[in-house]
Amino acid sequence: MRTRSYIPVSTEALLGHICRRISASPPEIAEPLQVGFSRIRRPLEELEASKLIRWDKSANTCSLNPDFGTLVGIDMGASHLHFALTDFTGRILADTNCKIRPEAGPRRLMSQIKREIQRLTRQPRGRRLRGLGIGVPSPIDPPTGLALLANNLPGWVNVDLRSELEQAFHIPVAIENDANMAAIGEHWRGVAQRADHFVFIALGTGIGSGIFVNGQLYRGRTGAAGELGRLHLEWQRWHEDFGDKGYFETYASGQGIAAMGRTLMGRATEHGNLAEERDALFVFDAFRRGNPPARQALETIFTILAAGIANVVAILDPELVVLGGGVTKGAPEFMLSTIENVARRIQPNLPPVRLSALDERAQTFGAVFSAMTVACHAALRQKHS
Repeated sequence: MRTRSYIPVSTEALLGHICRRISASPPEIAEPLQVGFSRIRRPLEELEASKLIRWDKSANTCSLNPDFGTLVGIDMGASHLHFALTDFTGRILADTNCKIRPEAGPRRLMSQIKREIQRLTRQPRGRRLRGLGIGVPSPIDPPTGLALLANNLPGWVNVDLRSELEQAFHIPVAIENDANMAAIGEHWRGVAQRADHFVFIALGTGIGSGIFVNGQLYRGRTGAAGELGRLHLEWQRWHEDFGDKGYFETYASGQGIAAMGRTLMGRATEHGNLAEERDALFVFDAFRRGNPPARQALETIFTILAAGIANVVAILDPELVVLGGGVTKGAPEFMLSTIENVARRIQPNLPPVRLSALDERAQTFGAVFSAMTVACHAALRQKHS
């Protein structure tokens, strides 16, 4: 029989467990904390009094209070922005998409982000905006929150987007690498909800991954854990300069597919618009029409991707690999079958490789959950100050 702990349960730890569930009974909340109900009764009462949670004693369930406020989660890609306005439980109230010009630079893009937040939250809803979460295509420095290098966004070096948004809206802001944010979303609402050890691989314009170890996001020494772009598979080419992207992202990404497709299909290179130049849609369209060079391009890229996945599995030994991002929608069956054939040949102990259950919204859900988390922490600090 499991021994119950008699260490006091912090209100913050308790609230963290409630955030992860739509609703749960007090015993269900207490079980992961390895305590009895008597140890969480008082913290639950405090959370209910502060209106952060609802405790329905007749139904014996606890949940976040949807009316406590609203949250905004933002998915910032190399060619788009997706915004979601939610209630405090994460239920989407409104969302919007808009394109960006990567070459416009940090200042214009930050202004665009602020305008969209203002527009989305302008309508009177009777609820206070409590927190923002944003995933960006860059490693995030753990001590400072700086976006260190978004290699697909010219000029994005050491950008303090978090402070910019906190000063503009006077609320707490969570900022995280986009793949890490997607992993958080998948762990909260996707196929990885029951996985303590998994890797989320984001396949979009570039490539990255979010790593969960023992149920927690692993960021690494500099916040760059999971930056697969620099993974190298050909030792003979160790001396070549692949720029900020690195070897792996040059191939195993949307822009890698687009570049190889243009080479094999004899398509002219786009000029003057980075977003169009990186768009691999024409390769997937040709593949579906039975075009042999398009199939060759995808088979080559997916084989490189599979070899990289096999190497990641060899190092991390995860129980699950999740694939998400726009590239996974182009030829999902062909991609998965190629990965299965190639990666299992290299790594016989290959775990399940599954597509994201959240489609392209894993990062947005991660941003919402992160906004919820920082908003809860801020509310508790204010309550005890």
